Amino acid sequence: MNDQLSKRHIVRVSQVMAQSYAMIDGLATIQEAIDLFKQDLASVLLVNKRHDDDEYGLLLLSDIAKQVVAKDRAPERVNVYEVMSKPVIAVDPDMDVRYCARLFERFGLSIAPVIKLQQVVGVVSYNEIVFGGLLGEDSR
Repeated sequence: MNDQLSKRHIVRVSQVMAQSYAMIDGLATIQEAIDLFKQDLASVLLVNKRHDDDEYGLLLLSDIAKQVVAKDRAPERVNVYEVMSKPVIAVDPDMDVRYCARLFERFGLSIAPVIKLQQVVGVVSYNEIVFGGLLGEDSR
């Protein structure tokens, strides 16, 4: 059994993470966020820290649908900070994707920023975990 464990190739989050995100300020409007989603073809917007002791925020299109569209609020009159999730659960780039998947399951996440030395270096979602972690492993 130890031979199987020693032969198993560990796939790290840094190997599968995506760059399909953009950064936005919390004071921006939801309309500006929508424009940025479209412009950058981003799957998520990460909300910048206001200062060193602040935390990153996260904005998904589903957040906008639930908190702006469904409530018939005007996107040009709602700020990102009113809709975003903050603080976010972040993932270390050196984490094994198996543990990342377990973290997602335990906390009900679908996407998380990858943070190294307090800087965002990418994002990871179930897509990257499965396609890069599981399917990528079969091709080795």
